[in-house]
Order: sequence, then structure tokens, then C-alpha cells
Amino acid sequence: MSTSVSASAAAALPRPLTRRRSPPASRVPAVSRRRFGSKPLLLSSFAPSAIHPAAAMATDGAAPAASGAGSKKNLLIFDAEEDLAVSLAKYTAELSAKFAAERGAFTAVLSGGSLIKALRKLTEPPYLESVDWSKWHVFWVDERVVPKDHEDSNYKLALDGFLSKVPIPTGQVYAINDALSAEGAAEDYETCLKQLVKNGVIAMSSATGFPRFDLMLLGMGPDGHIASLFPGHPLVNENQKWVTFIKDSPKPPPERITFTFPVINSSAYIAMVVTGTGKAGAVQKALSDNQTSSDLLPVEMAVLQDGEFTWFTDKEAVSMLQNK
Repeated sequence: MSTSVSASAAAALPRPLTRRRSPPASRVPAVSRRRFGSKPLLLSSFAPSAIHPAAAMATDGAAPAASGAGSKKNLLIFDAEEDLAVSLAKYTAELSAKFAAERGAFTAVLSGGSLIKALRKLTEPPYLESVDWSKWHVFWVDERVVPKDHEDSNYKLALDGFLSKVPIPTGQVYAINDALSAEGAAEDYETCLKQLVKNGVIAMSSATGFPRFDLMLLGMGPDGHIASLFPGHPLVNENQKWVTFIKDSPKPPPERITFTFPVINSSAYIAMVVTGTGKAGAVQKALSDNQTSSDLLPVEMAVLQDGEFTWFTDKEAVSMLQNK
């Protein structure tokens, strides 16, 4: 269930797109924190006094709307991972319906790791039947340059845990061409994205000049890395390419391709799914009030230009936050 990007598609490229230099990552307002009870809470950095049950995020089938100017940042805290998975499925399904109605397509970007397990509720009723899977177009924010059936492949992880269980058309699942080198696979994937922009499948951000994916479903490593953008690595500063490659990943396997920050930060919505005590330190740095502009973790550099960023966390992941 995949479409391997082909370099032969280069002939169908649109005219070169104007790339604007991405502004440096700026600090977003600190997320307000309150002690919570047994129910998951929605805490919004733009409404410090407003604390609502997570279920209030979207009602009557309407998905939460992105801010018309600037960005909005929310923090959801769940008592149990099961509750997180239920809420994430509802959130994703409502955004799928929103963009399918507005654009006739829903572009979803996946990551690896525990994120795929967190999507499991989408493969069950009612979503298995109610979601219009024919409108989905699936991409990867990063991928390891290994065969698709390799245990390190993010595609294989997603196929086994999610894609094989939902009826997304095969031609709308965009895996990398694993026959190419890391550099070649990155170039090939960017070529594919440009063709899909030309075809109207992927939107473009008028604010940044980079592709605007409807929803990125991301995870974070204990070191604060997202995608294959690692702390202190030069790739975090790439601001021209849509997709780039890495051959010296500090986490194996060493060769990968990855979306760049200008693409990540042009998204309409990002769901950052982070659970467990092992990631509490990075969460504390990303969400604490004591933030500095030096030595930013990659997760701190994920700042939407015009969209909505929601953290899906559990109590363990936010255990180091003060006044939580």
C-alpha cells in the first residue's frame, strides 16, 4: 500500500516556486498550567484563564479552527494513554472531515515511534466506517533510508499498525523510493511534493511560500528531536529545501530523509504526541516559563506561522512542569 516517488516525475514539475527564507524560530507564549483532576484538560496559551475538558475542543462534528492570524498553542493532559488515543482519533477524524469538505483532500503527515500506536482508535468503529478514507493522502515527516520491509522503516511501522487496517487508496500513500541514496530519495520526495502542489492535492502557504499540510501527527524523542532534526545538527537551520537528507544521524540508522522546519512550521495543524517520564525533561524545557532563545531544542523550533499546535500528553510527560 504505497506509492514510491519516482524521479521520472521531474518532467512534470511546476514552474519553480518562490522560496522565502524562513524566519528564525520565535518563542510562543508559555502554555498556561493548572492542577488537573481525573478528566483530561485543554490548556490554551492564548486563554490563560480558560480551562476546559478536552472533549470541548470540538463539538457537533466541527473541528477546531486555526487562528486567522498567528498561531494557537494548546496543551492536553490525559490520565491514561487510552484516553489520549480516544481523543486523538476524534481530533484527527474531525480535521479529516473539515479538509475533505473544504478542499476535497486531506493531507496527513505521519512520524514513527509510538505515534502509530496512538492512532489505533482510528482503525476501529465508529471511525473505520465514518471517516472518508478516500480523501486521505499520507506522507512521512521523516523516513529511514532502508527497504520498506525493514524493521527500521517508518513505512513498515505505519503499514503494520495503521495503514493496512484502513481503506486509504494505495496510490495516495507516498513512501520514499528506497532504491535511491539518501540524497536521491530526498530530492525525489521533494519532486513528488511539488507535483502534488501543482495538482492541488497539497496546499501552499501564502505566508511562507512552503507547502501547507493539513495535519502533521508528530512525536518527540527524549532529546527533544522531531522528525530527523536533532539537537545541535546543522540541518535544523535548513531554510530553503522542503526535504533534505542526513547521513550521520545520532540515532540509528544513520541515513534518513526529513522534512525541514519551514515545511513543518507551515502546517495548518500539528498534533504533538508525547508520553512517558523519559520525555519529561524535554517537555519541561519546551513548555516552561523559563525559556531562552539560545540552545533551542528542535521541538522548540516547531512554531507554526499560522495554525494550531496541540500537545497530546500524559501526566508522566508533564511531571517536571512547575504549577502543572
